[in-house]
Amino acid sequence: MSVTVLYFASLRDAAGVDSEVLDLPASLAGLYESLRARHGFALGREKLRVAVDGAFANWTDPVADGAEIAFIPPVSGG
Repeated sequence: MSVTVLYFASLRDAAGVDSEVLDLPASLAGLYESLRARHGFALGREKLRVAVDGAFANWTDPVADGAEIAFIPPVSGG
């Protein structure tokens, strides 16, 4: 069972990829923390939004097999 993780902005730069397919996580928070350690993400969870299948989610929401998860860092416009 797996999920697709999408990266944007600084997270995409740090990961070096736009997306990746990973094993189904136990939790969104745990998934982000493991990816943060692996890719060296500077931002903590409190600075991000998380979305599951195109809708904003809470860090404690369950994740289903095949879900698309996006970690969305703050952005600035100009």
